[in-house]
Amino acid sequence: MTTGRGSRTVRDLRRGNRSAVLQRLYFGGPMSRQELGPATGLSSGSVSNVVGELVADGLLEEAGIVDSDGGRPRTLLRVAPGSAHMIGVDVGETRVRVELFDLALTELARTELPLLPRGCYDVGPIVDHVRTGIAAVLAEAGIGTERLLGVGVGVPGIVDREAPGGAVVHGQTIGWDAVPLEALLRATGALPDEVPYIIDNGARTLGQAEMWFGAGRGARDAVVVLFGSGVGASLITDGSPDGGTTEGTPLEWGHLTVSVRGRRCRCGALGCLEAYTGAESLLARWAERGGGTGDAPDSPDSPDSLDEEEALSALLAAAVAADPVALEVLEETAEYLGAGLSDVINLFRPERILIGGWAGLLLGPHILPAVREHAARYSLRHPAERVTIDLGSLGPDAVTVGAATLPLSAFFATGGRRTPPQPQPQAEPPGWRTALEVRGGPAGRTRP
Repeated sequence: MTTGRGSRTVRDLRRGNRSAVLQRLYFGGPMSRQELGPATGLSSGSVSNVVGELVADGLLEEAGIVDSDGGRPRTLLRVAPGSAHMIGVDVGETRVRVELFDLALTELARTELPLLPRGCYDVGPIVDHVRTGIAAVLAEAGIGTERLLGVGVGVPGIVDREAPGGAVVHGQTIGWDAVPLEALLRATGALPDEVPYIIDNGARTLGQAEMWFGAGRGARDAVVVLFGSGVGASLITDGSPDGGTTEGTPLEWGHLTVSVRGRRCRCGALGCLEAYTGAESLLARWAERGGGTGDAPDSPDSPDSLDEEEALSALLAAAVAADPVALEVLEETAEYLGAGLSDVINLFRPERILIGGWAGLLLGPHILPAVREHAARYSLRHPAERVTIDLGSLGPDAVTVGAATLPLSAFFATGGRRTPPQPQPQAEPPGWRTALEVRGGPAGRTRP
């Protein structure tokens, strides 16, 4: 019997083989055992052993039979959709969206909980929304946590996933200073200890969703932009062209300085890109110039009285009606956005840029041609000639779908074996427990 280092090596090899087969079947569609060998680089014996293990674990199932050239019919295999579940959470600008998926990323249940008052990012209510949402989607689908791989959470800001006690979020634009979000979620008791919370930047989860299932498939180097109240981006380099596991790097792109001593940004600095391109700023500039109902900001129909999506729709309607102020604001936004993308193009030379997020998808049909024109004009010619700029294809649920891929990535990395999270120190910064108690404590789609 091999022990010690050799034992770990064999175990790692088996895990890698299982991971290779799972990913190839997941992203490549149903496939026979004979096809899996060339597709994964494994020998026929290794494929047979791995497939046998995965079938025994309930992770693979038969998906029909196909005739072979002159030989025996071949049985197709696929990843069993009902063998595991994931939850994706999008901590957005107006709501917390929670969705439950099966292993094939088919939506089983969803709920949305509004942030009230509008734009309120108090940590206690958001933790409560996540806890309530998890319970709601599990109850709606009528399933337990036995097959739940984990809960992925997409948030604004910088996420330190290596912090003692679990992931900590630094969200300067929303007033989060080193929020121990993972510890706070774990303290709600919404899930058993063996089910992990995996927290990451929302732009990164959007990028992973688009690269796996959306408009990023086939690209190796891409930038995916999250355009909402503010703007952020995710950089993907050397991605998998077949949609396999992709690691993206979140970029605080919205806080590049585009105008020295310019408009004040939500982060407190002057002249950030977000202060000229985010929906919040765009609507503020429209109102400052008399947009909407002119100089009556307290009117029921003024931009200040509507939520951002309604107000942005009103601005677009005004632009379609040839309102000069609305057209001026949109053109200015397109130019700043194009200039901001030129920095990305010159620095990283991506082959593809995708714009997503609720505001990006709403504005895109109206400003995308102008954004492309400005991006090309502000960029160096060579990198500009090789990049395409398009809209994401997954719609407003893309961040939630991407969040669900976080536990799915861990599932692939472990070869389909669910491993409990590593024990973390339970220390919490002073004041967090008290803050939650003051607020009442934690209460109570089909894949494109």
